Amino acid sequence: MIVYLKGLAATGPGFENWNALRNHFSAGTSLNPDFVPRPQGGILPGVERRRASVTVKLAVDVAQDALQQSGMKPEDLALVFTSSNGDTNTIHQICEALATPERLVSPTRFHNSVHNAPAGYWSIASGSMQPSSSICAGDDSFATGLVEAATQCLAEGVPVLLAAFDTPFPEPLHEKTPGRQPFGAALVLDSIPHGSLAKMTITVDCGARPATTQMADPDMEDMRRDSSASRSLPLLAAFASVEPQKVVLGYSGDLRLRIAVEGVAMNQPWASP
Repeated sequence: MIVYLKGLAATGPGFENWNALRNHFSAGTSLNPDFVPRPQGGILPGVERRRASVTVKLAVDVAQDALQQSGMKPEDLALVFTSSNGDTNTIHQICEALATPERLVSPTRFHNSVHNAPAGYWSIASGSMQPSSSICAGDDSFATGLVEAATQCLAEGVPVLLAAFDTPFPEPLHEKTPGRQPFGAALVLDSIPHGSLAKMTITVDCGARPATTQMADPDMEDMRRDSSASRSLPLLAAFASVEPQKVVLGYSGDLRLRIAVEGVAMNQPWASP
């Protein structure tokens, strides 16, 4: 599969946006050790923003930043939202409520606990009537979302907005599920090369089972392993390079994704969202 990158956004521990992370990869600038993403959900109308959880706001923030960079209209893009655990704080709160004698669950919390809630909030805020998919595939959620987005892009002939996001569980669920920091990344994919930032050739490897790409820096490797969304870091690092890159991501058990990244306009300054 060959698809083209039209927009990109990322936020995570130490970096507020894609430009900060890109500068770290390309110029060696330091990440901010005190920065933790604090999603705002700025695109959401007031009523929805008050109801939305941190997880929802993280998803729509990175989606909006990638869309803004692409210059496309939200009503023209299909959606793929992917997350390993969904709305972790809401799930924790529902479990707490079910452990009380009353077992009263807030309707808003129940609404937010549904895995496609972030995509629903995005559709409300953006006015998009395009199809949306919400995916969960454990640690391989980003790679699975990428395959889904690229497949839809090519099969349906429409650009696709892919948003990957994860937030940590509070205790006691945190003990059973890794993840210390929120992380979000979003890509706008298209089948048309004009105006692209990069070209991706994606191949599903079902035979050789090559080793997945790891980060050379130990701190970045710890971040990569922290959540399903942060497993996008090797691909994000490839986008920051001016040279062609090859990345291998884990995908559905023994399968692997081989991704060749070639610059279309990668040597040009990236526009701030």
